[in-house]
Amino acid sequence: MAIDAQDFRRFFGSFPTAVSVVTTLDERGEPRGFTCSAVSEVSMEPPLLLICVGKGAHTLPALHSHGAFVVHVLAADGEELAKTFASRSREKFAGRDWRPSTAAGGAPVLREGVLGHAECTVTRAVDAGDHWIFLGRVDAAELHQERALLYHRGAFGFWEPAPEYTHAAG
Repeated sequence: MAIDAQDFRRFFGSFPTAVSVVTTLDERGEPRGFTCSAVSEVSMEPPLLLICVGKGAHTLPALHSHGAFVVHVLAADGEELAKTFASRSREKFAGRDWRPSTAAGGAPVLREGVLGHAECTVTRAVDAGDHWIFLGRVDAAELHQERALLYHRGAFGFWEPAPEYTHAAG
């Protein structure tokens, strides 16, 4: 049985997912970025991840031209960051604390509202329906100890491990 776009969106919206912001630079060296829910690990050796970018995204041309990007996994307090980067605003970086990446060609590394980031070099771009899939080799990464921001059925939240598992993971 065929599935329509609304049911498809509702189906995948039922999976809690980490919220990420992807940043890069455009052809003029200006920072660009968007909120990305489609991020996945691909390979450990070499370390690869993938991001999916809608063909209508303003950041897409910059990803194609720059050839590098940074994936930021948002911390539980990063909801405002997620909403800003999900918007069509051209002022997403206004007032933001960021530094140029060392491993992703100067792409912005956000310093607030993130639990970690991965600096990536594009190894392949694949045309896939109404999106592009970018495979990125992870050349540098940093992780902090915050809780992750999650998105589930149209709402933001965070995951807290059950107490009986907290001690085992310590």
